[in-house]
Amino acid sequence: MPIASPTCRACRSPEGAIVLDLGAQPSSELFPKVDDPGPDALFPLRMWLCAHCGLAQLADDADVPEEVVGAEPAALTAQRADAVRELVAAGALPAGGTAVEFPSPHGGSWLELLAAHGFAPVAPADGAAPCAGHSADHSADPGADLVVDGCFGVMHASDQQAALQERAATVRPGGRLVVQFHSLHAIVAGTQWNALRLGHYAYYSTPAMVGLLARAGLTATTARRFPLYGGTVALVAGRTDEDPAVDTAALDAVVAPELTAGVLRPAAVGALQHSVQRTAGSLREMLVAQRAAGRRVYGYAAASRAVSLLRLADLDATLLLGVADASPGKQDRRMPGTDIPIITPDELVAAEPDVVLVFVSELVAEAKAALPQIERRGGTWVDAGAGR
Repeated sequence: MPIASPTCRACRSPEGAIVLDLGAQPSSELFPKVDDPGPDALFPLRMWLCAHCGLAQLADDADVPEEVVGAEPAALTAQRADAVRELVAAGALPAGGTAVEFPSPHGGSWLELLAAHGFAPVAPADGAAPCAGHSADHSADPGADLVVDGCFGVMHASDQQAALQERAATVRPGGRLVVQFHSLHAIVAGTQWNALRLGHYAYYSTPAMVGLLARAGLTATTARRFPLYGGTVALVAGRTDEDPAVDTAALDAVVAPELTAGVLRPAAVGALQHSVQRTAGSLREMLVAQRAAGRRVYGYAAASRAVSLLRLADLDATLLLGVADASPGKQDRRMPGTDIPIITPDELVAAEPDVVLVFVSELVAEAKAALPQIERRGGTWVDAGAGR
């Protein structure tokens, strides 16, 4: 059941507004076996924007399993290297030391890249060194000089206040936190409404993240925006009680356009709702027309963002014959809420599709390069990951 009166996961304010409602959706983490007829459990999927701190978040809680780790797109790997290179070149990170990385179900790691710049990895520990306003055992000093949440891990925490305090408490004196997130600005500007999914509890604008970190005892010192997913931000912060130097120009270059776009205003963020039926309806119309013309359509990338799109478009295996995915954990399963099977890339090639819909835009070039047989046999790749 939807929560009647949500409370902010970060600041605990009850003041806010629903800005996006995708109705009842299946878990995008649980891919049923292909011979499991269902029905799959459904959960309310709504985005709520806090009027006090500006955090966009899931309005409701759902007891769903953590997502299956998929094959990491090459674009994500490349972006991570770009982020490390730019932050090091800008002098935004400490000059070596220890590094702690908070885990993420998305996989990937910054640690190997950071090791090349003098950072030795250490395991996260309980009772980390405190920031202003927090207490801990100073004798152990289990924190790190660089604390990284660079693979979209913190958004999986249902209690955002506790998660950010934990990361802040792990920053040693003189240290820095790096947190990377898919920006709400990019989601709104790109009409990426299907970025909303169960298990992803928070959707950060840069102004909101700056405020969340401030409440956790950290001051944002610099930021960089990257093109991944239409706009991914790497934000660096230091302990407020040490009055860290701030690159105001770099921060303003990221924050100002987001404020102008209205990332803290319900009316601006709520514009996402207008594109939901248009996107889903257009997809269904296209697939119905393709079937009528005798053309065989498959998908590529059994991504979490495809789950709500397929359900809202009311698709089944007569319209979309299968979705190829390179992750072994997803093969021999089906897309949640549908009877559409997940197949291997080799099976996709063998099927000789006329059209392949790619549900993650960043994978289009990678898929074309990995499976050139599709186009050689007359097939067409279509980017179905971009908002419409």
